Amino acid sequence: MALRNAFYAQSGGVTAVINASACGVIQTARQHGDRIGKVFAGRNGILGALTEDLIDTSAESDEAIAALRYTPAGAFGSCRYKLKGLEESRAQYERLIEVFKAHDIGYFFYNGGGDSADTCLKVSQLSERMGYPLAAIHVPKTVDNDLPITDCCPGFGSVAKYIAISTREASFDVASMAATSTKVFILEVMGRHAGWIAAAGGLAADEQHDLPLVILFPEIVFDPDKFLARVDAQVKRYGYCSVVVSEGVKGADGRFLADAGAKDAFGHTQLGGAAPVIAGLVKNALGYKYHWAVADYLQRAARHIASRTDVEQAYALGKAAVEAALAGQHAVMPTIVRTSDSPYRWTIGQANLSEVANVERKMPREFISEDGFGITAACRAYLQPLIEGEDYPPYKNGLPDYVVLKNVPVAKKLAGSFVV
Repeated sequence: MALRNAFYAQSGGVTAVINASACGVIQTARQHGDRIGKVFAGRNGILGALTEDLIDTSAESDEAIAALRYTPAGAFGSCRYKLKGLEESRAQYERLIEVFKAHDIGYFFYNGGGDSADTCLKVSQLSERMGYPLAAIHVPKTVDNDLPITDCCPGFGSVAKYIAISTREASFDVASMAATSTKVFILEVMGRHAGWIAAAGGLAADEQHDLPLVILFPEIVFDPDKFLARVDAQVKRYGYCSVVVSEGVKGADGRFLADAGAKDAFGHTQLGGAAPVIAGLVKNALGYKYHWAVADYLQRAARHIASRTDVEQAYALGKAAVEAALAGQHAVMPTIVRTSDSPYRWTIGQANLSEVANVERKMPREFISEDGFGITAACRAYLQPLIEGEDYPPYKNGLPDYVVLKNVPVAKKLAGSFVV
């Protein structure tokens, strides 16, 4: 079989472990030098392919690539750029194939969430129509944990660990000051339509840690009166209360509490902050002193406290993507298949992209307590293994020693430029 190059790109919001998937892709490709030539990365995601701005990963040492496993964010740059339908964005899809032809790319690995799965599927479909041989494989990633079929999504376990730890530590802080100071702490977490990250806050309380927690999920319509009554009851019993609110919580009118009236690059509603809205309710109705915080980028960038489970799965899926391509697979996504809760065991499976693209998995109702403010035992059994294990990066001078790649550009072969 002829030697052909590979293209890898990162898409959407980055995570603490997306580079671990990149490490899995590149290291595995290097182990198959008889089938795969160079691995080119797209600078700033799919934009790098459209503008022929490619990075030659072969310029990086084996040590630098190995260090990606311990480095957060997107080493090659990511982007929020959605390619629409094949006919609507045909020029862009054809441009991708043109760039792939110019650089003899026979393998396309796209590392992202639901929108990225859709793009990967469309690229595979166009390559077939144009008679261009290309193995298009989606590498799953999303902190929202909302991709279907796979048991969990790389990036989520580490965010869940960060939120569970932060909720427990903040609760200890507030409890120590509640007699004369703050009585309600509100932590806003990511999750536009799915409450998986908010649910992770529920892990902060267990048999040894009786913490007064109130969780607000996007899947549960927000009822101000019930919420305020719950917070008031918790403060009266414990002296304080910690609230974990998903950014995507909606009221009875179907509007996000945090709707800022704008759209992001994917056409999603731009959210302006649910935590201050909740804080205002607490202040005006109950009069309790409060503090609020938004976990924001901190929750997805926290490689220093990443879940070992998450890191191992992220790497394994990158590796599996290359192996699937070499096995002749096309338009598929490697998945995590849970085979046991306790002890936690998992293996690699596979899903067709046609069953993944544009499908959003939300929290099942049986994972949310009857009153809508907590998690159930079933949810805890699902979440607990995903945050377990530590995988600390190397430290230098008291700080994590993360790798910064050279990201050497590949010489362009096409005349002119392509405007995106």
